[in-house]
Amino acid sequence: MSSTTTRRKSNTFYVILIAGAAALGGFLFGFDTAVINGAVAALSKAFNANSVVTGFAVSLALLGSAVGAFYAGKIADRYGRVKAMVVASVLFTISAIGSGIAFGIWDFIFWRLLGGIAVGAASVIAPAYIAECSPTHLRGRLGSLQQLAIVVGIFIALLSDYFIAVSAGSAESPFLFGIAAWRWMFWTEIPPAVLYGMAALMIPESPRYLVAQGREPEAANVLTKILGGDVRSKIEEIRQTVMREREPRFSDLLGRNGGLLRIVWIGIGLSVLQQLVGINVIFYYSSILWRSVGFSEQNSLTITVITGAVNIITTLVAIAFVDKFGRKPLLILGSIGMTLTLGTLASIFGTAQLDPAGNPTLSGSAGIVALIAANLYVFCFGFSWGPVVWVLLGEMFNNKIRAAALSVAAAMQWVANFVVSTTFPPILQYLGLGAAYGLYTTAAAISLFFVLFFIKETKGIELEDM
Repeated sequence: MSSTTTRRKSNTFYVILIAGAAALGGFLFGFDTAVINGAVAALSKAFNANSVVTGFAVSLALLGSAVGAFYAGKIADRYGRVKAMVVASVLFTISAIGSGIAFGIWDFIFWRLLGGIAVGAASVIAPAYIAECSPTHLRGRLGSLQQLAIVVGIFIALLSDYFIAVSAGSAESPFLFGIAAWRWMFWTEIPPAVLYGMAALMIPESPRYLVAQGREPEAANVLTKILGGDVRSKIEEIRQTVMREREPRFSDLLGRNGGLLRIVWIGIGLSVLQQLVGINVIFYYSSILWRSVGFSEQNSLTITVITGAVNIITTLVAIAFVDKFGRKPLLILGSIGMTLTLGTLASIFGTAQLDPAGNPTLSGSAGIVALIAANLYVFCFGFSWGPVVWVLLGEMFNNKIRAAALSVAAAMQWVANFVVSTTFPPILQYLGLGAAYGLYTTAAAISLFFVLFFIKETKGIELEDM
């Protein structure tokens, strides 16, 4: 093996390592948002909270995420990507400890809000950092690491909830040291949160941030480890695009007529549609969903864990193909698949018989078809809109506006997530599951036309040329 090949292999290994460390933020993002899934019922009992307040406990963390996402770009541009990761890690740790020792529902909501801010920050910093540190030919695959980390985080959170609940007998029962099981569910987040901070302190700062700060020798060092060879021309290229003389501002996102730049609107559109297709309903409410169709609590939890596993496998599919096929074809395929599977669910639940309590009952093959359609839907989302949106958001903006534009797009994503999650229970109550899935089907159909008309392929293009 030639020395060039060996060097390239060690460079690739180094890039995968630092991208993996940054993606730990994604893992915590998934873990933090899903861990409450197993604790919700026990928590509302423990604090004697009504359904409105409990709903707030779940969804206010999402608004915290919108705030975290909005300000993370500013912090990352001013103090660097790495310092922003360390701050997020500290917030994750405090939130995990606090949620577990909460005395009442309101201080619990406060701790969850802190965690939400950390989630929002991690959702912006990781894709920006990974895109800025990845060689062009690997950027799509490494950018997909963020989504892989998110779905692994969701899966591990659901799995640990499941094991703690089963070992204790239920989420309300005492677990280790006689402390209620649901409190331990939140404490399981402490080790990965601390690890994230330690990993962040060991990785280099983004070369594009260093050039923007006028620290070119440091940037050259980092780029040599990432790309190998002579990096002077690369530094020159970055310098041209970063616009040295001032800090990026949100006003950079505005066009001549004072409105947002078209590319920023497209980023917001991608973010919002990723949520409007209803993917998080499957993750936040899945066990309730399957119980309403007649599965037992144990079976519902098992199905939820299986869905999480399907999501991980499909994200691996995306990582394998995103740099081969490109971003746009994967999005188109995903939109078509989601429209068909959600349409199937809408018609099954829309025509289902209702039991005396008003819940849909699926008899015979309908239940099996619904289960298959739901998992196929997760599959279609998992290889397309899940990972590819994060890849595109990390790379579609130019160097000058990347952090600020990503902040706005990610903040809107959290707002959309909040809207979908909080409107689902009332839609379910007043209009039924069929109507809910009908709305998500419409969003999936719109997403297809959005991609066809607005999305440009970014495969193989240098970030400096965006």
